Amino acid sequence: MKQVKGWWFGTIDRKLLNDDGRKIVIGETHKIDRKIIPCKCGLHLSKRIIDALNYAPGPVIYRVIGSGVIIPHGNPVDKYACSERTYVAGGVDISNTLRLFARKCALDVIHLWNPPDIVIKYLKTGDESIRTAAWDAARDAARDAAWVAAGVAAGAAAGAAARDAARDAAKAAAWAATGAAAREKFNRRLTSMVSREINGGNYENNRSL
Repeated sequence: MKQVKGWWFGTIDRKLLNDDGRKIVIGETHKIDRKIIPCKCGLHLSKRIIDALNYAPGPVIYRVIGSGVIIPHGNPVDKYACSERTYVAGGVDISNTLRLFARKCALDVIHLWNPPDIVIKYLKTGDESIRTAAWDAARDAARDAAWVAAGVAAGAAAGAAARDAARDAAKAAAWAATGAAAREKFNRRLTSMVSREINGGNYENNRSL
């Protein structure tokens, strides 16, 4: 494998982590000359954005290409550690998009339980003035075992930070729905949303669904 295209999440300061500190610039390539060991030493990326989200240290998304030494990780493979990583697009803080994505995932399984009206209202509108009340209601209502996954999805969408909300809502909703098939659906959705934002569109956090 000579190169692999994928996604990588960075932090707001747009610098490499783990005491590296190099600035991330679109069009430039970072390299490391140490032994590549996934999760320990390497420039990482994931082919699917939904997988990259699992490892995200922050909400800034990049389209990247890995090259040089490339070591796959996971079973099934969900990320790669590389000796070189080129940043081809992005550098965008997608916090609002991640919150919207979380709400969409929660709404996909809303029919599996009997949610309080305020939860439905928050998930559809993203109204921050009712976020705390919606989180409390979702947490209190999702007690029946048959509705736990959907309740967790709604709770994550209502109460967590953008990155955690997106990750937790997608996982819980996939578990409540059809597992791998739902996760692939969520990957397509998030890829489309983020690609649109990178290319100049904008998904606002309070956009109605």
